[in-house]
Amino acid sequence: MKFSKKYIRFNWLTLVLIYLVVVAGSFVRITGSGMGCPDWPKCFGQWIPPTSEIELPENYKDAYIEKRTAKIEKFAVILQKIGLKETSDQLKNDPNLKVEQGFNMKKTWIEYVNRLFGFFAGNAMLVSFLWLIFKYRKRKLILLTGSNLILMGFQAWFGSIVVASNLVPWTITIHMLLALLIIALQIFFIKEISPIQSKTLPQSKLEFYLVWICLGVTFYQMFLGTQVRESIDELTASGITRDQWTAELGLSFYIHRSFSWLVLLLLSFVAWKNEQKNKYISIRFVSFFLIVELLSGVLLAHFETPGLVQTSHLIFATIIFGILTMIVFRSRILSIKPI
Repeated sequence: MKFSKKYIRFNWLTLVLIYLVVVAGSFVRITGSGMGCPDWPKCFGQWIPPTSEIELPENYKDAYIEKRTAKIEKFAVILQKIGLKETSDQLKNDPNLKVEQGFNMKKTWIEYVNRLFGFFAGNAMLVSFLWLIFKYRKRKLILLTGSNLILMGFQAWFGSIVVASNLVPWTITIHMLLALLIIALQIFFIKEISPIQSKTLPQSKLEFYLVWICLGVTFYQMFLGTQVRESIDELTASGITRDQWTAELGLSFYIHRSFSWLVLLLLSFVAWKNEQKNKYISIRFVSFFLIVELLSGVLLAHFETPGLVQTSHLIFATIIFGILTMIVFRSRILSIKPI
């Protein structure tokens, strides 16, 4: 079945919107704006957030603490039912959940923009889904886009849990991993509908498996990076300075740093083999973004860098993940003979 150029381009736009949600979410994190809107999906009970605390009722803090406590108790029950009793108890007994931040217009609007990107991305996925149903009616792809749309809805709901739990670290990590899964499914969908992206990339057996390994390590790197970021936030809140971070961060930081060089070595070899024969532009792109990603990581590790570098570090990693995902989906083994 042939899909129209408009539909293919629309799904590329949808992918861009999903990426913008990741970028906005990172900016929310580095500016500490996650609690800029204490409720969800509205912001301070309004679809358009306030610009001044004068617009809020006097007891708004008490009201939102009460609402948050009720939501957390419901979520804790779910955790307990799936066997996470210890996590459930920790969440219910967290004293930070009894503290409501004061109104900050800048943080409120940063979080609001993040939600707007999520709204646009979610609705773009819904339009794509309905477009597919009414025009193309391909069952396999309907199941794929439908599943991703449900996942996007779950991600939005889980975002409310992240807010309600006052940004408990492990919820942020799950939120990030779900975003990567949504990106991967959208990329697979584009590969299925686009004549260009559906073309296979023949590779040697060694190159094929190395690309898979690079994708797996990159995914793990992003997971570790989230853990390192959470640890840095805790250290900063405790008053520990940057020059003491390395000694305090522990094993996750050292693995994260070491695996960066591992990915560089593996992809450098793949890029070298690519230039010898295939010259696939996607591998050239991923090599370029990896270099930029490593440079931003060095800046974060050794220098006092602005928050935008942190956002860049995440978005470059996400782009690398996306390109590697597309390469994996399109790759096939050309020969069983080793290089």
